[in-house]
Amino acid sequence: MEFGKKYITGVFDDDGIMLNSIAKIRSAGVKIEEVYTPFPVHHLEDALGYKRSRLPMIAFMFSVAGTTLALVMQISMIVVDWPMIIGGKPFFSYPDFVPVAFELSVLLAAYGMVITFFVRSDLKPYKKPKTFDLRSTDDCHIMAVDLAANSLSEDEIRVILKENGAVEVNNKEFED
Repeated sequence: MEFGKKYITGVFDDDGIMLNSIAKIRSAGVKIEEVYTPFPVHHLEDALGYKRSRLPMIAFMFSVAGTTLALVMQISMIVVDWPMIIGGKPFFSYPDFVPVAFELSVLLAAYGMVITFFVRSDLKPYKKPKTFDLRSTDDCHIMAVDLAANSLSEDEIRVILKENGAVEVNNKEFED
């Protein structure tokens, strides 16, 4: 019975070499799990084939929920539960409801995006992070390849990474 996941990590010392090698490595049939860089690398997500984030759509849905919640709350309190004529205005005076509806929509959109991001990224306070190589926060770019997700053998993947500019190829294993 096997515990944990096994990875091969390719260490690159130049972001240009790493970015150019991603297409070659992917075309060789290697499925790249993730690339860790010490600074943002432009067009990395395009090279890895990532899809556009759906976080803006989630933000819109949470803001619509916030607007709906604010309007329902205000209408139920001011129009239904406790109707009062103040200054000759009608019970349902829409312009008075706009600021609260706007603020609650912004609040729910912000909290909803943060919570969705944490859940989607599997960021839990009790979870131990996977650190493939400490140099990924300093000066090296680390390409992680999951052995279970690839049909190629470990040796073939090592050769492909070395041929495409990896200065070092290591094994890494994480317990579940």
